[in-house]
Amino acid sequence: MIGTDVSQAAALLRQGQLVAIPTETVYGLAANALDVQAVSRIFEAKKRPSFDPLIVHIGALAQLETYVTQLPPLALRLAEHFWPGPLTLLLDRRPLIPDLVTAGLPQVGIRLPAHPLTQQLLATLDFPLAAPSANPFGYISPTTAQHVAQQLGEQVPYILDGGPCQVGLESTIVGFPEGRPLVYRLGGIALEQLEAVIGEPVERRAHSTSNPQAPGMLKSHYAPRIPFHVGEIDALLEKFPHQNVGVLSLQTTYPSVNAAWQVQLSPTGHLPEAAGRLFAAMRHLDSLPLDVIVAEWMPETGLGRAMNDRLRRAAVPDNLQTGEI
Repeated sequence: MIGTDVSQAAALLRQGQLVAIPTETVYGLAANALDVQAVSRIFEAKKRPSFDPLIVHIGALAQLETYVTQLPPLALRLAEHFWPGPLTLLLDRRPLIPDLVTAGLPQVGIRLPAHPLTQQLLATLDFPLAAPSANPFGYISPTTAQHVAQQLGEQVPYILDGGPCQVGLESTIVGFPEGRPLVYRLGGIALEQLEAVIGEPVERRAHSTSNPQAPGMLKSHYAPRIPFHVGEIDALLEKFPHQNVGVLSLQTTYPSVNAAWQVQLSPTGHLPEAAGRLFAAMRHLDSLPLDVIVAEWMPETGLGRAMNDRLRRAAVPDNLQTGEI
């Protein structure tokens, strides 16, 4: 069922059930983060491997001390600047957080989402919510309630409909090994924004295929069902001369391709607009009668870096053209 009843969503969560929730990034599949049985339902519904940790969502900055053992000064600075918003902090957890949530790791990814409906929901609960993206594991993240319904259907008793997600990319994840910031996943907050607050360059970590240290670090993810190739579009089109090809570009159109099979993410080249449309565009192309989808790299600046990260992980590995990512 899709609706806007926060009280109904809260009642189901208190019963240990799953609820899909809107955030400014993507829709999440939420359960009581302190209830192991409830959290296990997330993994079952998504067919998500248990070694891939989840993000915990809280309702207020003051709640951090309940779930983490320490808060590095730079973590507090980032939280005060970017929360509520698309920033996840990777911090040492208290035993209250179950091993299943963190895949047995000593740290938990935790954030304060900005969507007003989910803020209302969290304010009515006396527990935080574990909530990865509300999609089958490895597929494109959902940015509308309808996307969730199409993907997970009857597996989710209630979908809290907050409209289209405004950011459209998952949160940026930042950890603090030895007290220094390290980006584990690029996302809705750009490196430049982090560096402006911290006052120095911030390192970023590569992804892992089998031993992720934080949520969202697996190398293959966000993938359409139709083979997805990333690189220079003209060159890619030459590789598939006799196939139905869909095109995903920032702002360029291609006369040789059926106009109905093309998506321009932002006619003006505005990266925040493009980021907000990326997953919906991938999902749209994946619904068409295509043999292959080709996409171009985004400018390697601002949210373009996070978009390139998602494109790289959605691509067919053997056919991925080298790009500046």
